[in-house]
Amino acid sequence: MKQILAFLNMEFLLKEGGLRNWRLIFTLSLLAMIMIESGHRADRKIFKIAQLNEELKALKSQFVENRSDLMRLKMETKVAAVLEQKGVKPSQEPPVKIIID
Repeated sequence: MKQILAFLNMEFLLKEGGLRNWRLIFTLSLLAMIMIESGHRADRKIFKIAQLNEELKALKSQFVENRSDLMRLKMETKVAAVLEQKGVKPSQEPPVKIIID
């Protein structure tokens, strides 16, 4: 009973040799704070990685969509239709090969 009461009164910090106990408590507190901060940093990195993965998925889908739109726009029939609206028609004669000696 005396030992429990002495512990609750913090006598181990006030008697001789208490400085050693204070150092131990300070060291343990410092290590606990470092450990907590390390955990928070890891959590922040995990959330950042998840956010970047979502952004990457969105950019990949936008890239695929833009590439398919470009493929449609490059089709010969689409180009011919746009040029025909501007008054340019495809030639009925095949191209002539020029040979230079």
